[in-house]
Amino acid sequence: MPKIVDAHWEVGHSTPLEQAILEAIEEARTTCDIQGNQSANCAVAWDIVEELQAEKSHRQAAQKFKTSLEQYCDEYPNAPECLIYDV
Repeated sequence: MPKIVDAHWEVGHSTPLEQAILEAIEEARTTCDIQGNQSANCAVAWDIVEELQAEKSHRQAAQKFKTSLEQYCDEYPNAPECLIYDV
């Protein structure tokens, strides 16, 4: 079976989530090869891949809607505007 890799993925630039997705894909392929494409375990393995990919998508969507202050505080967390004080 040919390996399909995301064209946007670059070696050395992967996050732990991206690495988990790649490992889950390999695990799903292995499970389906051993137990068959119609097995329940094969379906569960691909469900895990789908859930991980959905999580990655949700994280990317959440990052796109940051305010200017949030972006500034990400870059300069010790700036006075970004400090949070317990009262």
